[in-house]
Amino acid sequence: MHIVILHNRDHDLLEDDPGREAREDVMRVASALSEALSRGDTHAEPLAVEGDRLDFVDTLRRMQPDLVINLCESVAADSRGEMVIPCLLDMMGLPYTGSSALSLGLALHKPKAKELLRGRGVSTPPFAVVERLEDVMSVDLAFPLIVKPAREDASVGVDFDSVVEDRAGLARAAEAVLSTFHQPALVEQFIRGREIYVPLLGNAPRRALPLTEIRFGAAFENRPNIVSYKAKWEEDSPECQDSPSVPCRLEDTALEARLVRTAMDAFTALDCVDYGRVDLRVTPEGVPYVIDINPNCDLHPGAGFAKAAAAAGMDYPALAARLVEIALERAHGNPSHRKKGPGAARSAHPQNRNVLAGRGGVRRRAGGSRAHAE
Repeated sequence: MHIVILHNRDHDLLEDDPGREAREDVMRVASALSEALSRGDTHAEPLAVEGDRLDFVDTLRRMQPDLVINLCESVAADSRGEMVIPCLLDMMGLPYTGSSALSLGLALHKPKAKELLRGRGVSTPPFAVVERLEDVMSVDLAFPLIVKPAREDASVGVDFDSVVEDRAGLARAAEAVLSTFHQPALVEQFIRGREIYVPLLGNAPRRALPLTEIRFGAAFENRPNIVSYKAKWEEDSPECQDSPSVPCRLEDTALEARLVRTAMDAFTALDCVDYGRVDLRVTPEGVPYVIDINPNCDLHPGAGFAKAAAAAGMDYPALAARLVEIALERAHGNPSHRKKGPGAARSAHPQNRNVLAGRGGVRRRAGGSRAHAE
């Protein structure tokens, strides 16, 4: 089997990139998956999406891999480009791991995701959107609040100052988002309590891996218990060292079932598939609130998802192999209990899946021409 591990390589594209560490990490994930999967008759090789170039499209068309593992979280250092990749893979008719462009786009557009969650009856903190600094005066939410970029992930733009106790602090935090990220600020009611993650794996059936929790240590005394960008990516920072991800110990089985059900409902609401993680804040009274949905979560062997899989008895090579199997099952329409081995039949591809078949590439717009994409 030939597998291509597609990942962004754009961490050094911008001189001042507030998400540089997160963008750089994906290359280490690609390397780890390549090593884990390349055994026997399986060859897995990384392929980078360089800046805003689309050369990888022609490369993939020549290679025609059996599967693409999609690790791309941005294009040209812009997180909004994440949804471009599944669109192109769909147009080429190549099966890939993870969620569709629609799901990735919804998860990244946090206000739209929250509107959808509320419409489906999934608990999420009350929120408002600040598009201009003047909008701060019309925010009608109970303090404390947390302010973050509306269209970023990986805790980009989140620090201790993101949690505010009054309108003056709200104005400062919103102005920082507007001026740094040039996008709206999402303002949410800050939920005091535990931060618990629910890793999800599979489609039919979908299962929850063992839950994990952030243990906030000394660096968070008298400060907001939040996973800031430093806590997530700057390994030498006190915030990172004092906020490890640990197994979640819940003696209340009913509460655990409620957390898993909430995460499952959130994942379904955004039509996510294959794997991902739902982040929850849980009040002392046991009320869960969805604060983020990560359909393209970190698959590094040292990250929380792989640790949760290990707690379920699945080492990293086994997890990598299972991700491949799940994606192929979904792409080819076979259930996980299908007959395996030589001669095992697969269902036919859906009609019109490959809209580029026989067309010699992406169609040009009428009246326009372009020799190549830069």
